[in-house]
Formats: sequence, structure tokens, C-alpha cells
Amino acid sequence: MGGECSLSKKKNNQWRMCVDFTDLNKACPKDSFPLPRIDQLVDATAGHETLSFMDAYSGYNQIKMHRPDEEKTAFTTDQGLYCYTVMPFGLKNAGATYQRLVNKMFARKIGRNMEVYVDDMLTKSYRR
Repeated sequence: MGGECSLSKKKNNQWRMCVDFTDLNKACPKDSFPLPRIDQLVDATAGHETLSFMDAYSGYNQIKMHRPDEEKTAFTTDQGLYCYTVMPFGLKNAGATYQRLVNKMFARKIGRNMEVYVDDMLTKSYRR
């Protein structure tokens, strides 16, 4: 179910491997887990004196694939057949899966001294 793979150069001159998951994404049901509304996140920071922004760069790659689903991410190269063992970028439900995870991890912080939108995180505090 995976797809063709290719390499593309990023703006910073590093290389990124791209796998076309079009067919896999068509076959998977949509995960309707809601993403936060940006306007509400911005409003939630009003009045805070200190804001720290964090980007959980490559955070998707920290989530292990469900073992039986690994084969669905298979792709071929001239070196052989491979599959992802961690969640690759480009899967239809990656954003919802990641948001669900961070909501669970930071449940006691979100809305209090933290806001999270997928892999963009913000801590906030008042001066004491």
C-alpha cells in the first residue's frame, strides 16, 4: 500500500525522502480528532508576560507504528524493500494522531500554563 519514493532537497540543502502515500491515505478512514482553533489559542495567551515557543521538530518520528501496520508503509528503493517503524510524515491521520498524543501527555498543563497545536507548543506565565 505504500508508494513510490524519491529524494527532494529542502531549503536548508538537506535531503528529505518522500514517499507517496496517496493510495494508503485513500484507503484509510479519516480520524476526526479535532485540532485546536488557532484564534482560541492566541486568545488564551492574552495577559501573560512570558511566552516561550517550541517546535517539536520531527515529533512525528517519535511515535511508533502499530506493528501490523508497518507493512502498509512499504516502499522500494534500488537497495530493497523497506517500511516505516515510526509514523512517517505524509499520512492522512498523522496530525490527529500527534494532537491526541500531546493532549494526553500535557492534559494537566494545556489551558493552564501551556497551549499546543500539533507540534507547535507554547508555555506561558505571569510575572510574580
